[in-house]
Amino acid sequence: QVHLEESGGGLVQAGGSLRLSCAVSGATFSINAMGWYRQAPGKQRELVAVSNSGGSPKYAESVKGRFTFSRDNAKNTVYLQMNSLKPEDTAVYYCNADVLPMGSRFYYDYWGQGTQVTVSS
Repeated sequence: QVHLEESGGGLVQAGGSLRLSCAVSGATFSINAMGWYRQAPGKQRELVAVSNSGGSPKYAESVKGRFTFSRDNAKNTVYLQMNSLKPEDTAVYYCNADVLPMGSRFYYDYWGQGTQVTVSS
């Protein structure tokens, strides 16, 4: 079974920082794209940052210059360093991975359960 687990969310004041982690575990053969999404109450889920293996991360315009996406392929883990946080960054942050499971011919999208990030003004 493939499982994604996010961690690192919490409550922080505006201007503060948080670092999110997402570890992929289970019978994975290969992982292609990985990314972070977020969803605020009453809003649609939106892309925050994403990258393919070996590619440069792509960021949402609203987080450019403040968030940094990184990936450790050996550990099947991605990180999202969030600096200069704003109240509008408040959301549940979800990790996503495009995974080829062991024994499968197809890639599948997997999602973590989410981690809450709350930024106070």
